[in-house]
Amino acid sequence: MIKNKYDFIYLFDVTNGNPNGDPDADNAPRMDAETGYGYVTDVCLKRKVRNYVDLVKDGEAGYGILIKTDMPLNEKFRAAYEEEGLPMDQTKKGANPPVEQQARQFMCKNYYDVRMFGAVMSTGNNSCGIVRGPVQFSFADSQSPIFINNISITRQAKTDKERAQKGETEMGVKQIIPYGLYRMHGHISAALANKLTNITDEDVELLWSALEHMFEEDRSAARPEMETRGLYIFKHESVLGNARFPDLEKKVQITLKDGITVPRRFEDYDIKVDENIPEGVTLIVR
Repeated sequence: MIKNKYDFIYLFDVTNGNPNGDPDADNAPRMDAETGYGYVTDVCLKRKVRNYVDLVKDGEAGYGILIKTDMPLNEKFRAAYEEEGLPMDQTKKGANPPVEQQARQFMCKNYYDVRMFGAVMSTGNNSCGIVRGPVQFSFADSQSPIFINNISITRQAKTDKERAQKGETEMGVKQIIPYGLYRMHGHISAALANKLTNITDEDVELLWSALEHMFEEDRSAARPEMETRGLYIFKHESVLGNARFPDLEKKVQITLKDGITVPRRFEDYDIKVDENIPEGVTLIVR
């Protein structure tokens, strides 16, 4: 159990890369068509947290990752029933609350992403119920409008004979952002965690570590330069919180420096932190 509610502000940037492709727009970086500002989905960021935890814990008991491509979800739910010695296929025709609750507790105990982010585990014949996650991320929004560069590339290796007969190379397009600074808001509900998933202080510390280091283990041709630029944690003294987040988020202000109209690096921004924090809340800067 944890004794403190947390709110946090997370900053990261991308240089000459695509932080989160949009499958509805040929995988171009996601952008609000009305404002020109970019965004990265909460699902994308949670995926990177999952990958980091999976990498550093490497199968350690209690730190499994449910949402990954190793095996179908229903097989994992069935395995939970087998581990707990529960009667199989009892939820095929409807929920069996006592059995489902025990299976849900097993999933929370053994899968880090379930107890942190929650999960819908009611599919198949061995339901593990639904868990509302105590850790929630917002979309991350760019702090200035983004510009998408369409970079032409060529490919020499062909996939079949027909393509090979058309010429030595094929043309392609790589869509990148020259630079973008993004801001995400997150929250940890201690009340919900203690009621449902029983996350620990160690689980919370692992989340902070993931947010600090996950991009270092996520390099690719599409994301060669993504970096964490700030993690501002508001730790409340109470389980239910000591201040409203709309008041806390104003404590971190991001503006362009004088004379900068098109930011191309992190140093083009001024970040000011108001340390006049409401009583009962501690600001931790990592």
